[in-house]
Amino acid sequence: MIITKPVGITSYGVALPKQMILAAEIETAQGKPNSGIPQSLGVQQKTVAAIDEDTVTLSTAAGQQAVQRLLSSGIMSSPQKRGSSVDTIQTLFIGSESHPYAVKPTGTVVKAALGFGNTMALADLQFACKAGTQSLQIAASYVLSGLAVNAMAIGADTAQSRPGDVLEFTAGAGAAAFIMGQTDLLVKLSATTSIATDTPDFWRRPAESYPQHAGRFSGEPAYFWHVGTATRQLLDEVKLLPSEIDYCVFHTPNAKFPVAVSKQLGFTPTQLQHSLVVKQIGNTYAAASLLALASVLDHAKANQKILVTSYGSGSGSDSFLFETTPLLVKKRKTWTHLLEEQIAQLKPISYQEYCQCGNGR
Repeated sequence: MIITKPVGITSYGVALPKQMILAAEIETAQGKPNSGIPQSLGVQQKTVAAIDEDTVTLSTAAGQQAVQRLLSSGIMSSPQKRGSSVDTIQTLFIGSESHPYAVKPTGTVVKAALGFGNTMALADLQFACKAGTQSLQIAASYVLSGLAVNAMAIGADTAQSRPGDVLEFTAGAGAAAFIMGQTDLLVKLSATTSIATDTPDFWRRPAESYPQHAGRFSGEPAYFWHVGTATRQLLDEVKLLPSEIDYCVFHTPNAKFPVAVSKQLGFTPTQLQHSLVVKQIGNTYAAASLLALASVLDHAKANQKILVTSYGSGSGSDSFLFETTPLLVKKRKTWTHLLEEQIAQLKPISYQEYCQCGNGR
């Protein structure tokens, strides 16, 4: 769907745990030294949530950064403007597949921690790794409909993996928060589309500690068909060629899949390069596509087109076309703790420490 009314990103924030584990450390612990698995996946290390970190704490940290950037952007200096107060954030959706409670919203805790008002449309979402981008679509829809002045969407996860499983090399943790509005846009949303099928490549039943997956089935017909179909559908709607896009972002379960699908679709390594933060943080599931988008926004110039296509097992994809504004470049100069800075500050831990953090529970 092509969007004709103004709507887009007015602020965003990211949060990672403070620690990471090297893929080589996991190789050794699994008794597979020099297995070549990390090289095949393209993931050198992954973030590790501490014992006291979960989707709530990471969502709150990302949301706080987004709010701080919004309030420091000068919007608060004009009380007459719509969007001049945090109270105008009237929608909060959090996508994750690791919500702390089966029955009890993550969002209510995050909303309280962020100091949002009680006039609030709020829900937790679950659609595997695309729950974050689904939150973004819903937030934009609330703003476009007039049901909310500003809306926050968060993708966050502390991903689980069975010890010894290949997922242990990639399942990471992190969060990204985006505030959607209609004024003072850093990034304009030009179009979005979605697809969904019943393609069960990854799942976890109630009360199970670890997810299960169908191995290579996760590539075709799952990831590649959905990402490719949604991307082509969006490009057809906006009548653009891959060469007319400045940056592309594809869901990053590893670094191998997005590189392959971008090549299939006609994109270049240069268009993809800034989105491949999976190499340093692993697959952050519902946060992955949004963190990759944040990385691109941390580097993009004004008036550049960015295509984003997520993927969620089960299965579906959301695809977006964004365009940056000069305001993004101006405001970004004043920001600290960009994503690459948080990555640079990650502290390596041993496999024993990794297990003590309760990962894979």
